[in-house]
Amino acid sequence: MLKANDPALHSWIQIAPDSDFQIQNLPFGIFRTQDRDPRVGVAIGEYVLDVYVLTQHGLFDMLDVEDPTVFHRPYLNDFMALGRPIWRQVRDRISELLRNDNPEIRDNRKLMAECLLVRKNVQMLMPVNVPNYTDFYSSIEHATNVGSMFRDPAHALLPNWKHLPVGYHGRASSIIPSGVPIRRPKGQMKPADADAPIFGPTKQLDFELEVAFITGQPTELGSSLTTAEAEEYIFGMVLFNDWSARDIQAWEYVPLGPFLAKNFASSISPWVVTLDALAPFRVPGPVQEPKVLPYLEFSGDHHLDIHLEVTLQSPTLEHEAVISRSNYRHMYWNMNQQLAHHTINGCNIEVGDMYASGTISGSTPDSYGSMLELTWRGTKPLHLPDGSERKFLHDHDIVTMRGYALKNGVRVGFGEVRAEVLPAISI
Repeated sequence: MLKANDPALHSWIQIAPDSDFQIQNLPFGIFRTQDRDPRVGVAIGEYVLDVYVLTQHGLFDMLDVEDPTVFHRPYLNDFMALGRPIWRQVRDRISELLRNDNPEIRDNRKLMAECLLVRKNVQMLMPVNVPNYTDFYSSIEHATNVGSMFRDPAHALLPNWKHLPVGYHGRASSIIPSGVPIRRPKGQMKPADADAPIFGPTKQLDFELEVAFITGQPTELGSSLTTAEAEEYIFGMVLFNDWSARDIQAWEYVPLGPFLAKNFASSISPWVVTLDALAPFRVPGPVQEPKVLPYLEFSGDHHLDIHLEVTLQSPTLEHEAVISRSNYRHMYWNMNQQLAHHTINGCNIEVGDMYASGTISGSTPDSYGSMLELTWRGTKPLHLPDGSERKFLHDHDIVTMRGYALKNGVRVGFGEVRAEVLPAISI
């Protein structure tokens, strides 16, 4: 067990039991304030720890970090590029500084005031500069649901689905942090009763409940990673909302797949939870039949037990309504397999690349990870507490996703990814 993951650890900072940011978590992000430019922070309870300040007071001098200004950058990329041994050194040292028996910050009121900021008073930014983004399609329940809706339910999965992690390359430039509103996209749609396509704002705006991992090390063009090597390259994970326009998607996706229906916005949570922090929550995955090809084989538990929730808030709702509860463990293909497959043809990966899971759905209707499934393509509207209903998302709806893992009394959470739907801009 990694020492920073010890369930017996406690901090001198008072932390609520239901906080996502216990001392066993210590996720990394980028924040700024009115008097501090963008820099690296770590979430702890209701606070943000300014990591650069720690380096200025010599608290990282014993670490193998040659250039402390990597913590005074607008993205985590330069820190991630230092590699897994350094990621672990830094997290271990921060854990040590925050333990209840360590006086280095606890007994220095001036330093404490300088390095600890109230989290609600800081602005969270994009944690990484994303050079490339890939979206997978790795929940068998989701793929089966979609295949049943649009094809013969007896042949819901396409022939390749159980042989490889299906995915597509998405748009990195439109990935945005939590809190940034999105605009309802416009595009071409072809109603079932129409002879020709029409143009206008999507009438079938949807969310997709996903989790994404981020690579912190590059590979050379022409090289490949094995499933055993993959985790040395994965820095951490975020919640991911892959906004989708279903009516635009239905018209455009043949023959080359998602385009304008997917690239207008994807929202992520601002705190990157490290793979180390999630290690205690590993669980076995499903039995994969038929047997996968040798390069996709793996040993050990590489699925993660992460509880996920989606809520909907609107101007007419007094409180947000929970519309989905799911779990990341429902994935058929794990991260190791996804990254091994991604690189098997020699595709090089870069620091900051983001890889989303695809919609995560469970086996029961209340665990489906999209409006497409929750309302079964609009045929079974959701009924909200105020008496309204939804087939797809309305303008000014606010979608919030939350996620956490829980074991032995330790909660490791992601916080939330939240965004409001704004009306389309007329042209």
